[in-house]
Amino acid sequence: MRDPYDVLGVQRTADAASIKSAFRKLAKKHHPDANKSDPKAAQRFAEVNAAYEILGDDAKRKAFDRGEIGADGKQRFQGFEGFRAQPGGGFGHADFETMFPGGFARGGRAGGFGGFEDLLKGMFGAAAARRTGFETHADADEMSAARGRDVTVPLTISLAEAAQGGPRRVRLPNGKDVDVKIPAGLSDGQQIRLKGQGLAGAGGIGDALITVTIAPHKLFTREGANLRLELPVTLYEAVLGAKVRVPTLDGAVELAIPAGTNSGRTFRLKGKGMPGKGGAGDLLAVVRIVLPDRSDEALSELMRQWRDGRPYNPRKDIG
Repeated sequence: MRDPYDVLGVQRTADAASIKSAFRKLAKKHHPDANKSDPKAAQRFAEVNAAYEILGDDAKRKAFDRGEIGADGKQRFQGFEGFRAQPGGGFGHADFETMFPGGFARGGRAGGFGGFEDLLKGMFGAAAARRTGFETHADADEMSAARGRDVTVPLTISLAEAAQGGPRRVRLPNGKDVDVKIPAGLSDGQQIRLKGQGLAGAGGIGDALITVTIAPHKLFTREGANLRLELPVTLYEAVLGAKVRVPTLDGAVELAIPAGTNSGRTFRLKGKGMPGKGGAGDLLAVVRIVLPDRSDEALSELMRQWRDGRPYNPRKDIG
């Protein structure tokens, strides 16, 4: 397994946001749906997922940085204080004799680590033996395989889909298509867990974590359960007042603009935002006065008369 930092192309000092951003970019690039003619795309996608499984989890990342787990997520043997390292990185028999006189035996033979494992199990139980890292290699592999492995799958949806919810078909790294139920009011970055849809192990199957990204909308900006909209109005609508049509996620509605409305004034349309636990949010329509696209001599002349005959200073309070 490659170093997860190398897989995601980030520095070891990268923050969580940078790691998440790198994962999303690579997951989108190598997703099997986008590389149907590349048989190796699924393998690269799985490698990216495996790297994020470690670096995207704060506890696992710290354990990896400390050398406690490897790039495959498995625990590494850390050694014991008091053992003297021998050339080549091992420990001499004399070191074991010093700590445990008489040596070690399994089945009547000089056994080394096998006897030490039995000793630990006899003193503290099998769980303690596993925590020390002296569990046999086969047992450790079986434990890792038995758990299976979770996989992370990116999914981009529209703001309307996030508001309304509903089914969405997703392709998993193994090539299987599954239907995912999008809950109404879903937040950007939220995960949906599909039990038993991850990578298989000898005694179980991991889960698929669908990480949802909500695509930017051309009109609306989300603020929690509320939506914000810039509402363009003409100069004469702002001065004289008018009724204007305002778009919402579920169809346009009519809004009364009072005479003398300033640019920047915000109108709240109740219940026209996103679904939420306490009820639907609101749509905040912020007025923006827009002049004609082309120069209008009549308007210019009117403004000159207004300037000369009825001057006023809207900036008097700001110095």
